Amino acid sequence: MKAAAKSSKWKQLGKQWDLQSMVWPGIIFVFIFSYIPMYGVVMAFQQYDIFAGILKSPWVQFMNFKMFFQAPEFWNVMRNTLVISLLKLIISFPAPILLALMLNEVGNMAFKRFIQTVSYLPYFLSWVIVSGFVFSLLSVDNGTVNYLLERFNLIQEPVNFLAVPEYFWSILVSVNVWKEVGFASIVYLAAIAGVDPTMYEAASIDGASRFKQIYLITLPSIAPIIIIFMILAIGNLLSAGFEDILLLGTNPILREYSDVIDTYVYRVGILNARFSYATAVGLFKAVISVILLVTANKIARRADVSLW
Repeated sequence: MKAAAKSSKWKQLGKQWDLQSMVWPGIIFVFIFSYIPMYGVVMAFQQYDIFAGILKSPWVQFMNFKMFFQAPEFWNVMRNTLVISLLKLIISFPAPILLALMLNEVGNMAFKRFIQTVSYLPYFLSWVIVSGFVFSLLSVDNGTVNYLLERFNLIQEPVNFLAVPEYFWSILVSVNVWKEVGFASIVYLAAIAGVDPTMYEAASIDGASRFKQIYLITLPSIAPIIIIFMILAIGNLLSAGFEDILLLGTNPILREYSDVIDTYVYRVGILNARFSYATAVGLFKAVISVILLVTANKIARRADVSLW
């Protein structure tokens, strides 16, 4: 029976050769660039010598992890990572859901397409270009934000916003929402489009307002999609960002508020060539992320929605 089952599976794969041919390039890409390099995590337990290589570098067990936990930057890096990630989760996560709900209520198709196009475009800009926009807008010399604030007599003299550490988190999250919200709403718009329209008709006949229809029909219908993305977001809770923080937080004055795990790994691993130490920090982040992902998935199973 087992042999027959295996034979039927191979026959089915043979019939689907055209579909499989589209899947395999992605699998090969992930295997080469994600799985093969994983042997390098052993560097976290070594005092890596670039001339000796991984095989001959001396083993130091958990020394690199202890160094990270005892480092003076540890608590500051962890605080920044968690705060920025939580702010993005609380503000950036529901933003595309709200945008999708509002776009779904727009009856004028031309206006709807215009809003969709305008909101999608920032996603396709690199963070280098976006950071240039932000620096220009917040510039002390002829910056749009300072100009408007001065015209409305809200400030007496220009403020260098990107040199004030207390402003960094709000600027970072605001720019992230502006850049990501349009593209992220596509999935929710597609999910809303799949809702049975007869449910809205029945609710309208019963006298339900548009807000009640959204609350009682639309949101419950797309709840599985929201939960799945929430699971992924919780799994990435220690991934506060890299390109955006690295480019917007270039000023050393901001390091107290901008230094997160990813930028810390870049600084100590690439710039200071402490490869074993940086690998240990990265491995610590990966292990915690897996634990968070598994825990979130287990909790989500109570709502009969999970990744596995």
